[in-house]
Amino acid sequence: MAAIARMLVRRVLILIPLLLGVVLFVFIIMRFSDNKPEYAYFQGANPTAEQIHQFQVENGLLDPLPVRYVRFVGQLLHGDMGTSALTKAPVRSSVATALPLTLQLTLFGVVIAIVLAVLFGVVAAIFRDRWPDQVIRLVSLVGVASPAFWLALLMTQYLAVDRGWFPTGGYINPADSVSGWLRSLTLPAFALSLPIAAYLTRIIRTSMVEELDKDYVRTAIGSGLPPVVVVGRNVLRNALINPLTVLGLRVGYLLGGAVVIETIFALPGMGQLMITAVRNGDPAVVQGVVITIAVGFVVVNLLIDVLYLLVNPRLRSAA
Repeated sequence: MAAIARMLVRRVLILIPLLLGVVLFVFIIMRFSDNKPEYAYFQGANPTAEQIHQFQVENGLLDPLPVRYVRFVGQLLHGDMGTSALTKAPVRSSVATALPLTLQLTLFGVVIAIVLAVLFGVVAAIFRDRWPDQVIRLVSLVGVASPAFWLALLMTQYLAVDRGWFPTGGYINPADSVSGWLRSLTLPAFALSLPIAAYLTRIIRTSMVEELDKDYVRTAIGSGLPPVVVVGRNVLRNALINPLTVLGLRVGYLLGGAVVIETIFALPGMGQLMITAVRNGDPAVVQGVVITIAVGFVVVNLLIDVLYLLVNPRLRSAA
């Protein structure tokens, strides 16, 4: 536990300037965007130059960029992401409403990707160079090359429209119906996770093959230990270190891919919120969504670092 605590402290100290840099990058990009808060605020009206100037003065839009950045960081530290120029509602409330659905979709996709990748990766490694391995490698290659949005459209056509097994879109709250909630998220989660599952399958298969060729595996099996025990207790555990690295990076892909998937399936998550904000020219909401996703990506990679220590005792001793 002490090693994990030391590692967490080091990672957090590194993450602080990283997060500030991410916020700075998003802040500067949004400042040079054509979508200005004053335009969104007066959208549909014909404001005079004096009204626009007054709005800019009242909201500090004429202050130097460094001053505005420091003020914005201070607001973020107090949980204030600004106010939507269109709805006049706090961006924080909009993000808080949309974020749970995106987290559900992402977590569902991660679970599916891990289960499929471990199952098929282990089978391919055990039966390497035989027909199960060849089939799995071929299917995983097709999966890696298949975009999530294309899979979503195919699944919608064949499983929702043609057969009616799943809804074509929409979201059902689990408080209303657990089965309806599962059916509403199954197709989006599978479409989002299958390319990642295919990629992870190849990584796990390669790592498993390398571990199975090591001397300790032959020694353990030769000493009488059942191969299932050796594979499950030692080989798989050691082989999961490299896939964990890939998984941490691919979770960012899941969060980004959710934007497209939520649009296809009409899910009111962060993706729909950002697309709507971009269409309506609401920079405060776009900024809030991007920063939230970026922070989530950084936090997930911190959790992956903790998993490294749990999976590999050698890393705990070195921490």
